[in-house]
Amino acid sequence: MEQSQEHGPGRRALLGAAALGAGAAVLGAAGTAAAAGTAQAAAGKGGRDAYRGLPVPAVVAHRGASGYRPEHTLGAYQLALDLGADVIEQDLVPTRDGHLVCRHENDITGTTDVADHPEFAARKTTKTVDGTEITGWFTEDFTLAELKTLRAKERIPAVRPHNTLYNGRWEVPSFEEVLQWADREGRRRGRPVWLHVETKHPSYFRGIGLGLEERLAKLLRRYGRHRRNAPVFLQSFEPTSMERMSRLVSTPRVVLLWTADDRPWDFREAGDPRTVADLVTPEGLAWIAGFAQGIGPLLDLVIPKGADGKLGTPTGLVEDAHRAGLVLHPYTMRNENTFLPAEFRRGGDPAAYGDAFGAYRAYFATGIDGIFTDNCDTALLAREDFLRD
Repeated sequence: MEQSQEHGPGRRALLGAAALGAGAAVLGAAGTAAAAGTAQAAAGKGGRDAYRGLPVPAVVAHRGASGYRPEHTLGAYQLALDLGADVIEQDLVPTRDGHLVCRHENDITGTTDVADHPEFAARKTTKTVDGTEITGWFTEDFTLAELKTLRAKERIPAVRPHNTLYNGRWEVPSFEEVLQWADREGRRRGRPVWLHVETKHPSYFRGIGLGLEERLAKLLRRYGRHRRNAPVFLQSFEPTSMERMSRLVSTPRVVLLWTADDRPWDFREAGDPRTVADLVTPEGLAWIAGFAQGIGPLLDLVIPKGADGKLGTPTGLVEDAHRAGLVLHPYTMRNENTFLPAEFRRGGDPAAYGDAFGAYRAYFATGIDGIFTDNCDTALLAREDFLRD
């Protein structure tokens, strides 16, 4: 499908129809529009039971408001919620004593001040995680109490030096603390706080006796987020992790997809020859729809970039996924030039902001159901512009 740059009422209807078409049969009966100003309301369509109340396209705060605060901290989550994000993302890894904590990776060298703690110097080690050799400090070598003595810091200080102001302000949060925070905020605001929860390296952790899925399911049940209509998405780059979760809870599930030539790590371990390119075919998407409700593709799978770094012609992934009854929450939009397609960069400073609004417009025009972003306030303004035009 060619990318459309036109603005008109037909685009709203296209968004609503794409988001609600085949998926409505899979995910629940249609009802009245959940929120004025959403694409569903503009198209006169109802929402899915499991996603009632979420606008389309939904704004997912990638690791919280990580464009403004160190990622995966309560400060980043709170700011994202205060800015108006529809969904807040957490990545989960385990501690040595079996607690789930929120970190992008189990390697905490670059996201905490662990290197400044002489009492933990001997725990620096080299491990191979999903085929990659890494030297650093790892959550599975610390108890939760020990991790609580550390403080979070900015992961990419060269690009976001302003975030270093907040280094040391927040702890590493446990997922249970996040669930408690979400419940408190939900009661205060009179509406549920949506979460987007990723199991990180699930095969690796299962192999060392720290399986994620059962621990996650236990917490979801404890806090009443295990049902089909719970305000939570579960997600993983390993499809079998979501298959496993489908047998444990009814919470909506999303399969994350990296580059077309990538082979999910659980597939490698099982000898499954399929790659992401196979999973984004109609047959692959139908297979995913057997145990999941959505996909989270790399943005390049929605609109590939050419050799010049500029956006090319959109693929058919959005239409194919919708026909399979799947929602799409691609990742990740950021404001800085270094992360934007070439035509939206402004000036020569990689850390300066480019034309993020133009990039959002191009991605929203494909009919995606949501987008992960480090700058949720920018995404919300971009969505407002898109739905108004």
